[in-house]
Amino acid sequence: MFDKGDCLVEVLPYIKKFYSKTVVIKYGGSAMIEPKLRESFSKDVSLLKYVGINPIVVHGGGPEIGDVLKRLNIESKFYEGLRITDENTMEVVVMVLAGKVNKEIVLQINKNGGRAVGISGVDAQIIKAKKKLLKDIDLGLVGDVESVNPTILMHLSESGYIPVVSPIGVDDDGKRYNINADSVASAIAISLKAEKLIYLTDTDGVLNKEGELISSIEMSQISQMINDGTITGGMIPKLLSAKEAINKGVNKVHIINGTKIHSLLEEIFTQEGVGSQIYAKES
Repeated sequence: MFDKGDCLVEVLPYIKKFYSKTVVIKYGGSAMIEPKLRESFSKDVSLLKYVGINPIVVHGGGPEIGDVLKRLNIESKFYEGLRITDENTMEVVVMVLAGKVNKEIVLQINKNGGRAVGISGVDAQIIKAKKKLLKDIDLGLVGDVESVNPTILMHLSESGYIPVVSPIGVDDDGKRYNINADSVASAIAISLKAEKLIYLTDTDGVLNKEGELISSIEMSQISQMINDGTITGGMIPKLLSAKEAINKGVNKVHIINGTKIHSLLEEIFTQEGVGSQIYAKES
């Protein structure tokens, strides 16, 4: 028989372990679109804050940008998964990410018991950006993270708020750049030496060639798993990003399925977890 008391007692050691620690969560995919999943995520993040953990949310918004561009009769163009971003497209990116999407997430968290504050990487120059340079093509106003100033994020967290960050950066000349949300989440986690960096995806985590979940991956295994074809496609940049984050001070990186209700809580507060965790071998 399921015992709620045992379940609550199991959580206690994890609350103690992660109390006052920072958890950076990349929020996107179906978890950000379906109403039940949005509500579940908002409650989970609010609960983390109430038990003393400091969540910071970094969100995407590609489908929403595409929808608005279509309504404005602006063609969406991509190169290797990156949106080619001219001046007109950048205006839509800022409007959708820093405006519509960001404030909807803030509203949802606040409605479900949290105290969220929405900001972009432009605010207080949190994300200093540089133009992404590729040999074959000019992507326009697509950027890479050059550096992160986490001061305002720390102030907000220490004051009881949940920062919700849209992935827009700015360079020294005041030019704004559209940046991949995974990269922004990783850079923020590194700047804060976060306890955890968690990617919410539409899959259960990293799967082997038989389609079975790999629950734990030691960082040194990643290159071999890419070379032998275990890790393919869009999971490759996530794992490389995880490796970089751990090398630069993040304790663990998790890739979990955001389409499952309360997967965030299960990953943090249970021994088994529900996704894939990437970690460094203790020396």
